[in-house]
Amino acid sequence: MRAGIHLSRRAALLSLAGLLAGCGVKLPGGGARPQLFVLTPNAEFPSDLPPVAWQLLVEQPVSPAALDTPRIAVAYSPIEIDYFARANWTDRPPDMVQRLIVEAFENSHRIVGVGRDAIGLRSDFLLKTDLRDFQAEYQGRPATTDGLPQGGGGLPVAHIRINAKLVKLPQRVIVASRTFEARVPAERNDMSGIVTAYDAGLGQAIGDLVAWTLVEGETIIRKSDD
Repeated sequence: MRAGIHLSRRAALLSLAGLLAGCGVKLPGGGARPQLFVLTPNAEFPSDLPPVAWQLLVEQPVSPAALDTPRIAVAYSPIEIDYFARANWTDRPPDMVQRLIVEAFENSHRIVGVGRDAIGLRSDFLLKTDLRDFQAEYQGRPATTDGLPQGGGGLPVAHIRINAKLVKLPQRVIVASRTFEARVPAERNDMSGIVTAYDAGLGQAIGDLVAWTLVEGETIIRKSDD
């Protein structure tokens, strides 16, 4: 009797699955998965950057809520933000940018004492950053096909803008401030081409940020030693 009940239940489940498939109903877990993208740290720096003996903490960037998401932002005007379909970063941009800044300082081989502010390193400086732009920008609103804008908007531009403040510790006094900005056109209107432009733009901005921080910090330290 029990075997008959089990067979009946199995037959009913198979019948239900076939009915749902026949009606075009999407079962949980179906559908296209989003592409995941990651950006790379800077590996090359000018040879004339000063080596420094002081230590630096890098704070997680502040960002607008629209950029504080793994989704990849796209803008059609200065007042409108949208997101590419089925394309995500592997991390939220503030997490990703903080990690890449730390790695860039490490790859410069000019400073040994650098890390995220969360590690509790005793430091001479704190680098505070504000991620103000981190989106691909099109001119106008073209038609969309498969989640990617096409036509009248032309090729997108990856726009990166980071404001940085160098804070002297333990006084917690801002001793230098500067904004770093990059706009890099994508060579192709697909996600690989767009992310490559992001990578180049962020690399340019972070490279300039690292050089500026090392020079400004060393200048402040030397003045305080005089």
